[in-house]
Amino acid sequence: MAVLRVKFTKTKRDKLAQILWILNWVSVVSGIILFSLGLFLKIEIKKRNEVMAKGDINSVPNMLISVGVIACIINFLGGKICYDCSDANKFSRWKLVMLPYIVCTFCFTFCILVGALMCYTMRNELEESLYLGLRDAIKFYKDTDIPGRCFLKKTVDLLQIGFRCCGNNGFRDWFEIQWVSPRYLNMASKEVLDRLKSNIDGKFLVDGVPFSCCNPSSPRPCIQYQLTNNSAHYNYDFLTEELNIWMKGCREALLDYYTGIMRSIGIAALLIWLFELSVLIGVRYLQTAMKNVLLLGDLEGESDGWLLENSFVETAKYNINIIKNLGKANQISTVSGMNDPNINVQNTDCDKTNITTKSIPAAR
Repeated sequence: MAVLRVKFTKTKRDKLAQILWILNWVSVVSGIILFSLGLFLKIEIKKRNEVMAKGDINSVPNMLISVGVIACIINFLGGKICYDCSDANKFSRWKLVMLPYIVCTFCFTFCILVGALMCYTMRNELEESLYLGLRDAIKFYKDTDIPGRCFLKKTVDLLQIGFRCCGNNGFRDWFEIQWVSPRYLNMASKEVLDRLKSNIDGKFLVDGVPFSCCNPSSPRPCIQYQLTNNSAHYNYDFLTEELNIWMKGCREALLDYYTGIMRSIGIAALLIWLFELSVLIGVRYLQTAMKNVLLLGDLEGESDGWLLENSFVETAKYNINIIKNLGKANQISTVSGMNDPNINVQNTDCDKTNITTKSIPAAR
């Protein structure tokens, strides 16, 4: 029994073809939107590429870009098919193409769904990439004279100012590394030498942060050094001075920023998937209705359209049997009772022993 059978008159078939023609062109626009969203996400990731470790974080934008391009091609072809389906004579040229087209479009819509879900599962990979990238960027913050690293100080400073953050996990990350370049240290100062000697790695560590961590909304001048020493500053308590510097880590700030973008893109991709699925269902009804019209031979009469010709269970069994039988066409069955029918068949011509032969007349 057919699933979701619907009866179509000629007028309904023509209207369905016209509506699907319009919707396919709308789907071309949705493909452009998917392409644009993927390109936008790729550019946003590229902007902070210096503070991200190499990984699979570009898989989502790349997939959205690919799906968007494919959507434009498939829906452009679908618009042409639906436009021709308003005429039964023109439909005959697409008769053998429509079913493979529907199968390919179904796989394509599934890719849109996968891309939408990937936007929500990318957070862990992005968090790890940001953690490793920011750790290295902060580590090489002082290397302003080394080629390949000289840009990191500017990158980190602009990042902390733009996203109102400080450090990787927080401002205390700056306490654990030497972020002041040795060229700016006064080696004749006893205080500097004592700090270098007090560290096992010979690093100049201070309980201070770069200027880019300062909060411009602070009512007092920014305190960058001796942040945890209350006695070093007048009327100061580092536990309550939240306005002095940014308290949020840059990893958390960037993660929130990208999560918001991907959540919006994921919602848009899901809406486009639902729209593409509805168009695909309409194309399936049109294909089956037009096919049945040709079978009936009455181009002006009514015809049935459906999603599946048989029930879900029967369709599943049929497809499973096709998959199981793939590659078995050239195999000889060895099951008892299913021997090759050509074996042990007597050839009457070959078994004849009394064959009359004619003698060749001798030459005279």
